[in-house]
Amino acid sequence: MNGFWRTWLNGWCAVVALFGILLAGGAAEATSGPVRALLDLLNGPELLVIDGPMRFALAVLGAVTIGWSLTLYAAIDAARRLGPAGGPIWRMILASALVWFVIDSALSMATGFSLNLIPNTLFVAGLIAPLAAGGVLRPSTAQALP
Repeated sequence: MNGFWRTWLNGWCAVVALFGILLAGGAAEATSGPVRALLDLLNGPELLVIDGPMRFALAVLGAVTIGWSLTLYAAIDAARRLGPAGGPIWRMILASALVWFVIDSALSMATGFSLNLIPNTLFVAGLIAPLAAGGVLRPSTAQALP
């Protein structure tokens, strides 16, 4: 995997962290504008209510998402440093993202937030592209990032 894809994955982790910050911002009225705009877009015509329980959920979800971004960064860095031996880590990173994708997308559709499938698909594609291009998922030819 070349330096471009390594930089891409670092940026991908940063985007996850920024999304977590956006979500956590919904915990307070003063900082909830960006998450309110996002949820309004995804919510469709229904009235959006951000009350106490919703603020709590956004705070926790934001914190978990920020933590997930750091965990992903650490796992990606570890897999890169291990070189060909990092193949199992790359596959687990992909598996974790695919499990998230299936559950999040199914629940988004079930709760009337089908538009959420668009950013979900872009997010998971943003991970699959560098892993496929870098060949790190192939057991016999797994490579480290330079």
